[in-house]
Amino acid sequence: MPTALITGANRGIGLGHTRSLLERGWTVHTAVRDPKGAKDLSALSEAGYDGELVIHSYDAREPDAAKKLAREVTGPLDILFANAGVMGPKAQGFGDLDFDAYLDAQRVNVMAPLALAEAFADQVSASALKVMALQSSRMGSIADNDSGGRYAYRASKAALNAVGKSLSVDLKDKGVIVLILHPGWVRTDMGGDQGLLTVEECVEGQLDLIARANPAMSGRFYHVNGQDLPW
Repeated sequence: MPTALITGANRGIGLGHTRSLLERGWTVHTAVRDPKGAKDLSALSEAGYDGELVIHSYDAREPDAAKKLAREVTGPLDILFANAGVMGPKAQGFGDLDFDAYLDAQRVNVMAPLALAEAFADQVSASALKVMALQSSRMGSIADNDSGGRYAYRASKAALNAVGKSLSVDLKDKGVIVLILHPGWVRTDMGGDQGLLTVEECVEGQLDLIARANPAMSGRFYHVNGQDLPW
C-alpha cells in the first residue's frame, strides 16, 4: 500500500488530498496542529475508504516538530507533501513592516518544509514514487510580480522556491523528485470564495503531476495545469 505524509491536512487543499488518496487505497499520515479540533479530517476515518488514515500532532512553528514527527512516521514515504502554510499578517503593503509577523511567515512557509525534507529524505528515497511536493504560489514568482504588495507572503514563497530548487540538487543522488507547486486560485478559507478552482479540481491537477513525476521534473515550478512557471 503506497504511503503519503501531508501537513496542514485539516482543511482546504490538504484535506482534499487526504480524501482523494484514501479513496485510492493509500495509507495517509496527516500532520495537523490540533488533531482534536480537526473534525472534518477525523470524519474521513469513518467514511469507508479503502485507505488508512493516521493523524499526528504537528506545529510548523516548532523548531523540532519535523524530528518529532519522524519518530512517529516510519517506513518508506511515496509522497511527502509540505502543504501547511500561512498568508501572513493582514497588513503587508509598503510601510507596514512588522518583523515578528514577517518572520512567522518565513518560519511556517520556508523553514518548516526544509525541516521536513531533512527529517524524511531517507524515507522518501526508500519509496517507489520518491516525491517531495512543496505547496508554493505563483505569488513567489519574481518575474510574474506586476502588482507589488504582499511582501511577507511573496518573500516566503520565493524563498520556498529557492529551497525546493536546492533540494532537487542535494537529493538527486537519492533519487528524490522535488515538485514545487502552485495550486491555482482555489476556493478555500485562504483563497476566498472568488477562487477560480474547486478544491477537487486543484487536487486532481496536483495528483496528476505527482503521478507522472520523473527526474526531469525535479526542481521545477509548476502551475496546477502542468505549465512551467517563471521564477
